[in-house]
Amino acid sequence: MYTAHDLALVLARFQFAFTVGVHIVFPAFSIGLAAYLAVLEGLWLKTDRQVFLDLYRYWIKAFSIVFGMGVVSGLVMSYEFGTNWAVFSRKAGPITGVLLSYEVMTAFFLEAGFLGVMLFGMNRVGRGLHFAATCCVSVGTLISMTWILASNSWMQTPRGYTIDPATGRFLPADWLAIIFNPSFPFRLVHMGLAAFLSVAFVVGATGAWHMLRARREGRGASEPVRVMFSMAMWMAALVAPVQILAGDAHGLNTLKYQPVKIAAMEGDWETEGRAAELLFGIPNMKTERTDYAVRIPLLGSLILTHSLDGKVPGMKDFPRDQRPPSPVIFFSFRIMVALGVLMMLVGFWSLWLRRAGALFTTPVFHRVILCMAPAGFLALLCGWVTTEVGRQPWTVYGLLRTSDSVSPIVLSSMAVTITAFVVVYVIVFGSGLGILVRLLGHAPQEGEPTTSPAHASDILATHTHPAVIDPSSGKGA
Repeated sequence: MYTAHDLALVLARFQFAFTVGVHIVFPAFSIGLAAYLAVLEGLWLKTDRQVFLDLYRYWIKAFSIVFGMGVVSGLVMSYEFGTNWAVFSRKAGPITGVLLSYEVMTAFFLEAGFLGVMLFGMNRVGRGLHFAATCCVSVGTLISMTWILASNSWMQTPRGYTIDPATGRFLPADWLAIIFNPSFPFRLVHMGLAAFLSVAFVVGATGAWHMLRARREGRGASEPVRVMFSMAMWMAALVAPVQILAGDAHGLNTLKYQPVKIAAMEGDWETEGRAAELLFGIPNMKTERTDYAVRIPLLGSLILTHSLDGKVPGMKDFPRDQRPPSPVIFFSFRIMVALGVLMMLVGFWSLWLRRAGALFTTPVFHRVILCMAPAGFLALLCGWVTTEVGRQPWTVYGLLRTSDSVSPIVLSSMAVTITAFVVVYVIVFGSGLGILVRLLGHAPQEGEPTTSPAHASDILATHTHPAVIDPSSGKGA
């Protein structure tokens, strides 16, 4: 029988999962897109080719929208720490709070300081200074990711702390050990590659859409469209295999430091050597077995330990109250892996078409890329679910339970706030994504107009009302 406190805890977890799930997409988009913009501007400065400047001006408009939505969605979570997770904030705050404050003092100030120059300074400062501003914003997004992952990774594999016996608070003892905890390097690389790969498929899908439309209209795609599609496919072909290898290294690290998470991901109940890999099944937490299992002999040990004789842990080795919900992460992990493999295969397909000289003339491939537009972000979200749900029932792994981290919240209050969050998020971020889709629905042009304060407001008006004509270009904006 669930108590009101239990239900309030579930709603608090759902609210945080919902807000983080919405938020995480925008920083990942910003990280990948900022790096892409830096590359485009660098290529323009090096080659003086107008096409790179056109693409820079095209994608910086999308970046401004995505960056804004990321800032807005991120502010909410800082308040949730105080309202819903006050016990966690009080106990872990001396470590996690400091790491997050470093993110504000370094990354956010760096981004905020140069964002205005990046967005509106193209015709106001020199080329070198503007490129430096773009690079600073890109570096700022990477620094932001670094500090946030350092904090979250410490919650996964805590090191470098002491516990105050009087208050139960985690106090820093070794900041290097805290920051460079065992899972941090693997998660940093994995997340960074995920951001680049996600943006590559959005850029590729945008190019594919415009090539398909040009084909329907009986004309060839413009040079900016072909260039951005080609760059996106190079990124997919190069990064997707590296991401698979990074994920494998991350899995080995997780097996060492969080073996119960691996057991739940794999749906394994008994510790076995020469273990099979479960391709499909439905883990049953009550009967302690995986129903409808489809297994491949020996593959589990080979993948998880790189040895046919390696031992794979089972969930029965751990107390019932320390096991994460296996059905959730069993499927989220497999969806993530399936999408990762699919992105890698699509990248290899692009290499074959490129060699055959058919990269821009194969509509079937373009339709596939168009369908793959959200693949990177879906894989990223599934990876986040796998990581965070797999840490349960802990907020600080093995040390502080989620049930002991929540504020003394009221069930009715949580129900009201969750409803309000969902409604507001759908309206605000749904509108933002609608504007973004309208923006990307117009192909980049040769001589793409620059972004200025006046033009930035024109973007919103134009793409809210597609019939508006941009007088500076003499065509539909």
